[in-house]
Amino acid sequence: MSYDDKIKELKIKLPEAKPPVGNYVATKIVGKMLFISGQISIDEDGHLIKGKLGKELDTEAGYNAAKRCALSIIAQVKKACDNDLSKVKSCIKLTGFVNSTDDFTDQPKIINGASDLIAKVFGDTGMHTRAAVSTNSLPLGVSVEVDAIFELN
Repeated sequence: MSYDDKIKELKIKLPEAKPPVGNYVATKIVGKMLFISGQISIDEDGHLIKGKLGKELDTEAGYNAAKRCALSIIAQVKKACDNDLSKVKSCIKLTGFVNSTDDFTDQPKIINGASDLIAKVFGDTGMHTRAAVSTNSLPLGVSVEVDAIFELN
């Protein structure tokens, strides 16, 4: 089954691959490596998912915010690969940043939202290394940001 077929089977609607809002590129291919800039938590209506985990948001809301980041990552991968996800050989790494209170310690549970979605779409090819990092603030007050590295065929 192709990755696009898997996306349809899972009833996933990918968001638009947004252009960067600063002095950087959304994606960069170096050799066979595809780097995806950090994708922030944006809901299906295009609104920012804001707030601190451990204060305004609970673990489930954070998990879903990270899942939204992963959808944006897949959209960026698809755009970088000229709409051909078969060019993906593997997901190498995700780095997740969680806007959280000082005493919040469930960052890995939050970033599982992104990891689980990448694994569902790409199967074994989607299994990756990862970091889940707490931060006291993220751009525009969003709750989660995730970047990624993929290997291409």
